[in-house]
Amino acid sequence: MKKLNVLQFICSSGFYGAERWVLALAKYLNPEEVNCHLAVTIEPNNDELKIVDEFNKLNGEVFQLPMSNRFDFKVVDKLVEVIKGNDIDVIHTHGYKSDILGVLAAKKAGIKVVITPHGFETGIDFKLRCFIWLGCQAFRFADIVVPLSKALCDDVRGFGVKENRLIYVQNGVDLSEVEEQKIKVNPLKSVGDHKRIGFVGQMIKRKNIKDILDIFESLAGKHLNITLTLLGDGESRVELEEYTQTLAHKNRIEFLGFRDDRLELLQSFDLFVMTSSLEGIPRCLMEATAMGIPVAAYNIAGIDQLIEHEKTGLLAPFGEKELLSSYWEELLFNQEKADKLSNAACEFVNANYSGKRMASEYTEIFQDLVKG
Repeated sequence: MKKLNVLQFICSSGFYGAERWVLALAKYLNPEEVNCHLAVTIEPNNDELKIVDEFNKLNGEVFQLPMSNRFDFKVVDKLVEVIKGNDIDVIHTHGYKSDILGVLAAKKAGIKVVITPHGFETGIDFKLRCFIWLGCQAFRFADIVVPLSKALCDDVRGFGVKENRLIYVQNGVDLSEVEEQKIKVNPLKSVGDHKRIGFVGQMIKRKNIKDILDIFESLAGKHLNITLTLLGDGESRVELEEYTQTLAHKNRIEFLGFRDDRLELLQSFDLFVMTSSLEGIPRCLMEATAMGIPVAAYNIAGIDQLIEHEKTGLLAPFGEKELLSSYWEELLFNQEKADKLSNAACEFVNANYSGKRMASEYTEIFQDLVKG
């Protein structure tokens, strides 16, 4: 069979889980079977995308498509030009905007389209909610939809996707950077009895970061040796920083934004925490477990595929902040238990979430589609 040309398409707003996932897939696709290229939209005031720099280190080409506004449908024709000019066989989309634009371009160019839902955002703005809804409707016009988690498969069925167009591929990531970081001496690591609690991810509504701030505030007066570090950016950051200024222990909370030394900071955490209301399978959580950082989180779909309560971490029912607070304390101050759970979680993620295995399954999907 001829080598396939596959175009990854994403409307990137930063360098988060979806962007890293695309890079992991591209890295592990067999170049003897698939030429993997990348198309990204370039929005006003967002013309320096890290995913472009990182993808340029791989073998594929990068196509940057300028947009005059956040929802510029002229990108469809630009995508069609890229597809026809580079003999693209399959376009693979990531995110509600890229799903809409990618499906339209695929139909216009007469090629196959694969959609991978990474999770669903609950937009506040009415226009944004409409586009998210349209993105979900696009699922029904894809040739194949491949959600990142079993829970997302159920959500996708709710949007009318038929079983013969729905495939579940267990998520995989590139953990080689984590392994490289683990063997380094880290000057950021806590010393003495100081404990650093940390979060990495987008600062958006579904991450529910206010609960992290509330739980930390409840513990900070009792434990003077703990601090909270938040890595990431997003539309909720300003509101969260303003809320932090109302807290008694605000001076022990730091917002570091997006950082190139993310893995070094992650390695310095004594506890990784999440309080999301909605997730796919969070890459940041995979990296935390692979790094050997103990995890306490709410027990929601997606997270439960990585963490099993009392076996690979501690999970509280969603919204039960007092219980989750007690789990924070347990993992911070019971080192034997923290080590036991974090070691088990590290073994689990390395055994079950291989980027190479994931890429092999996607290659089969692409090949079957082109063969018809």
